[in-house]
Amino acid sequence: MVPGRRERQIVLFAIASFFGGALLLWLIYELRAVLLIVYISILLAIGFTPAVRWIEGHRVESPVRLLPRWAAVLLLYASFAAGVGVVIALIAPQIANQAAALSERMPQYLDRAQHFMIERGWVSPDWTWTDLFKSPGNPQSAVAGVFGAVRGVLGGVGMIITMLVMPYYLLVDADSLQHSFLRFFPPEHRARVERITDNVAIKVGDWLNGQLFLCTVIGTAVTLMLWVLGVPFFLLLGLIAGVGEAIPVVGPILSAIPAVLVASTVSINKAALVALLFWGIQTIENNLLVPRVMHRQVGLRTVTVLVSLLCGGTLFGVVGLLLAVPTAAILRVLVEEFLENSEKRDS
Repeated sequence: MVPGRRERQIVLFAIASFFGGALLLWLIYELRAVLLIVYISILLAIGFTPAVRWIEGHRVESPVRLLPRWAAVLLLYASFAAGVGVVIALIAPQIANQAAALSERMPQYLDRAQHFMIERGWVSPDWTWTDLFKSPGNPQSAVAGVFGAVRGVLGGVGMIITMLVMPYYLLVDADSLQHSFLRFFPPEHRARVERITDNVAIKVGDWLNGQLFLCTVIGTAVTLMLWVLGVPFFLLLGLIAGVGEAIPVVGPILSAIPAVLVASTVSINKAALVALLFWGIQTIENNLLVPRVMHRQVGLRTVTVLVSLLCGGTLFGVVGLLLAVPTAAILRVLVEEFLENSEKRDS
């Protein structure tokens, strides 16, 4: 081949690779919301895989199954829905009553907070809560804002529904999807890749179980603590604390704010005591519960968990905090497999 022609081909290939890579990055950026939903759905499907295998009676070393995959997945979803229904039936009336009472007392609480801030000179005597919602915009912008808010709520509901429905189909079609995935690898490496995917499913499933355990423990502890202290709406506040536990770092802090505010309506000393007890619970959780649970369930050291949370939060905010630990667990499986394979080659 003529040297000049060879060089032209290399240059054209480099240019095509550059523009192809740029186009790929642009598509990833434009589809980032869709890709995030798909990734969360995949994580949920992976996390549910051990439970589905247990329900269908399947073992990794044996192809025998007592139930078909679709029946096992459907039974898992039905069991989850039944469990949520039972919990709602047991506590929903009390929570609804407490929420209604809280809404009735909210104007009184806001007035107290307003007087508290005025007495300390934080706001002017003429200031009211409606000033927070005043804006110099025209009616058209206000209408646009309302429609934007409604669209955001509908979009969020659609995302949640998608993230609940998509794992069902991923689990039902797991065998065919895994078979198609393995075809990208040479036949001699497929057994190893299949073992890696099984280990990933176990780790993510353990993380999901550990996260549910932490949410249950914190929610129960906060509910009992507020009930003993005589803080109103303890069930509702405990539920908020349990849900907030799913968001590392930020969630526990945000869930403590309404509890302290409600306790302040009883007395300032009560609010200070609630804040102190929240701090104590979070200290025990951060230094004892989370490291032990995550190390036992997922095999991640405390430093690894903290670094993954910092990276996830910096890159993707709250969503990054939610996905940091399971992503770190997946990377741990891949790194361990790579190191083990390197040691075998060296030996």
